[in-house]
Amino acid sequence: MSNQQKSSGGTFKKFIIALVVIIIVSLAGTGVFYYLRYFGPNVSDKQEYLYIHTGAGFDEVYKTIREQGIVNDTATFIKAAHDMNYTTRVKPGKYKLTAGMSNRNFINMLKAGNQEPVKLAIHNIRLKAQFAGFLAKKLEPDSVSFLRLLDSAAFVDKYGFTTDNVFTMFIPNSYQSYWNTTPDKFFTKMYANYQKFWTAERKAKADALNLTPVQVTVLASIVDAEASHDDEMPTIAGLYLNRLKGSIKLESDPTVIFAVNDFTIKRVLRRDLMKDSPYNTYMYKGLPPGPIMMPSINAIDAVLNYQKNNYLFMCAKEDFSGYHNFADNETQHRINARKFQQALNDRNILR
Repeated sequence: MSNQQKSSGGTFKKFIIALVVIIIVSLAGTGVFYYLRYFGPNVSDKQEYLYIHTGAGFDEVYKTIREQGIVNDTATFIKAAHDMNYTTRVKPGKYKLTAGMSNRNFINMLKAGNQEPVKLAIHNIRLKAQFAGFLAKKLEPDSVSFLRLLDSAAFVDKYGFTTDNVFTMFIPNSYQSYWNTTPDKFFTKMYANYQKFWTAERKAKADALNLTPVQVTVLASIVDAEASHDDEMPTIAGLYLNRLKGSIKLESDPTVIFAVNDFTIKRVLRRDLMKDSPYNTYMYKGLPPGPIMMPSINAIDAVLNYQKNNYLFMCAKEDFSGYHNFADNETQHRINARKFQQALNDRNILR
């Protein structure tokens, strides 16, 4: 074989080797690029959640992701979003972010709408406006949207309530709801919980008291407002049931405070008792038209499982323990009341 032939063969082999190397490098580069675009870690640790508002399109979502630094490499994210057809499948919600999440996992979560439920611990809420404000802090709709429905006679009538007593539909407890839940869907869910709470057994106990579930809850709101200690609730409930059965005005200070709408009051004065309001149980007989707060489950069950007693009067104990002195006659009640009034004077509590 000539030297020229040997040289040509060596050159060809080198070309083949170089070509193979180039192909391998190219494939490796493509693989790395593909890995980084889809499987490499990209979600940062700058935010805990991504909020996507109802009606938002991909451009708005991308703007939020970019401005909040949710991903480290926006170029690979947007390319992956297009390749995975996410740009036309945006779903609103509150999404939990995990640092190091890949574009693929991140986008799949968003496409599927796998949002994290919001935890709602509902308790100790007095007013509808306060409730609407609480919900607006936890969920997407604003307080006006919730309050509009709470004050809509036509809307609450669908569930069998009035705008005065609709608060009785909400049983204080811990709930979960999606962040973008609409107000009407939220109320539907709460009504379903209300129906579950009012079991046949609870309804039977309410019937035995000649009260509806709504009336039981209204009375429970007064019991709850009066009681600082749950173990005293059945006693207080028994007292108020005695007054209701005897057609005696309830004369509950918390109802007056609600009517006056000043929850800082520690000492109800004579002028407060003159407040003309259907919630003033010193002025009007029977139960007020609605609850004065969202009563606890313990308070509702205390009414249904009330203590049978002969009490007609109660007054806070003079030791400020939160407990009460009870009486079955006005003479003893006046003695108890004077003790507490003197204790208030001694502490210079005038209002």
